[in-house]
Amino acid sequence: MKRPLPIGIDNFREIIKNGYYYIDKTGFIKELLDMKGKVNLFIRPRRFGKTLNLSMLQSFFEMGFEDTKEIFANLNISKAGEVYARHMAQYPVISLSLKSMKQTSYELSLEQMKKAVAEEFRRHDRILQRSELTLAEKRRFERIRDVQGEEADYLDALRFLSACLKTCYGKKVILLIDEYDVPLENAYFAGFYGPMAGLIRSILESALKTNENLEFAVITGCLRISKESIFTGLNHLNIISVLDKQYSEHFGFTEKEVRNAMEYYGVQQRFSDMKQWYDGYLFGNTEVYNPWSVIKFLYDLAVDEHAFPKPYWANTSSNDIVRNLVMQADRETKAQIEALLAGETLSIPVHEEITYSDVYENEENLWNFLYFIGYLTKVEEYMQDHVIYLKVRIPNQEVKMIYKNTILSWFREEIGKKNFQDLYQALEEGKEDRVQEILSEQLLSVISFYDSAENFYHGFLAGILSQSPKYLVKSNREAGNGRSDLVMKTPSLRGRAFILEIKVAKSMEYLEEAAERAINQIYEKRYMEELKAEGYEKIDCYGVAFYRKDCEVRFGKGQ
Repeated sequence: MKRPLPIGIDNFREIIKNGYYYIDKTGFIKELLDMKGKVNLFIRPRRFGKTLNLSMLQSFFEMGFEDTKEIFANLNISKAGEVYARHMAQYPVISLSLKSMKQTSYELSLEQMKKAVAEEFRRHDRILQRSELTLAEKRRFERIRDVQGEEADYLDALRFLSACLKTCYGKKVILLIDEYDVPLENAYFAGFYGPMAGLIRSILESALKTNENLEFAVITGCLRISKESIFTGLNHLNIISVLDKQYSEHFGFTEKEVRNAMEYYGVQQRFSDMKQWYDGYLFGNTEVYNPWSVIKFLYDLAVDEHAFPKPYWANTSSNDIVRNLVMQADRETKAQIEALLAGETLSIPVHEEITYSDVYENEENLWNFLYFIGYLTKVEEYMQDHVIYLKVRIPNQEVKMIYKNTILSWFREEIGKKNFQDLYQALEEGKEDRVQEILSEQLLSVISFYDSAENFYHGFLAGILSQSPKYLVKSNREAGNGRSDLVMKTPSLRGRAFILEIKVAKSMEYLEEAAERAINQIYEKRYMEELKAEGYEKIDCYGVAFYRKDCEVRFGKGQ
């Protein structure tokens, strides 16, 4: 019986105690102790193992558990030596997650923050039985725990709790804060970024700045918000982003880890699919797979070894950023997106310290944002005129599908707003030059996929034609049954019908020849016979050829 896969489980103790398959990341503990950073901010994309790693740190360091040694017995950290083992179960730990602060207003978000802090106080409320705390401290503790305190109580709550724990146990506290920037991202899109930035700044500054009760802190997030905005005055802040070589193998899976997991489940024959879809990230100099998607695909393969890969990562919140990029793109940005979709690279200067409010200030910020949240990956790094530049590309097929699906969704919305009556009239009147002109204009405004050009142009044309209230549009491309690409016809057999055949030219010089081939194919394969059999008498034919943003159209009468 194989170990079950921990789908959606980010509690370390639960994974180990219940025998789930676990890819050992306890080397993170060793490196953290070796580096001796006081306040460590880890920047990684969503669903790259940040929450599970913090849960692992809590399980290792937190005092009060008798089974800690047993839980880590077969993991790498237990083989690292006594210098690390002596830290096991030795510290009070404060653990706070901000990932649920996604409310629609500042007031509701503040209430959620109070509840999250109160929950952590409840976890520690056994210290109320101890004599080391004064009556005033106990009453303040109870107010915060029972969500009865003022806003100021919660701004200073982590510092207060660390002081209480140090007083009671005589040990400095380890502070873990997960997804510190989720409330900031949410507040930006919901329109209350300023107050939320002030709230998070106050909480972090109070807990981290000159806190003599702090052993060390680990904070995780998706984006490095500028020091001036959030981490005011934290001179001892150690920021580890996807650019840095330290800690590079602890978030996400290495290729060796993925191969071992696939061999364990007996699905190693699907490694090429796994690599094509979910590999491609480069953290420091370490090649990394998306752990969320690897686990999900492994789960599907364990059930059905012929399962198709899917964009499992597609439902993460930051897809809104991709959508906004597409919606607001000017012609230059659209060309850059098309180049990325075609497998090319883009050079961008690195802007590590940005805020959510800066994201749309210029294209450089937006590309940087997409890089740090995992929608682009580094190919190489270089310096030019004292500025660090990155060459970036789309990491893998999964992320490419997210871009494409977002673009297609936007395209469907856009064409739904437009009136194509001029196009329908030109088709009815056999004006091939006018049809060509209108289609070329539309191509300039959309983002094209040249790596799957035939499907893209087919969808482009079908989408525009299907807006007609007068005609039914039937697509035959998926059927592969020797029929024309597109048929447009009136519901009434006494009306008229159009046959459209699409070709993609291999270069601009072959565009006219491709249009001729398209119209000739309609006649050679007698595509109009099916429509005649249905009863249509007035049938027109169009051969349509595309090359990038150019279009050529040929018109012919049905025979």
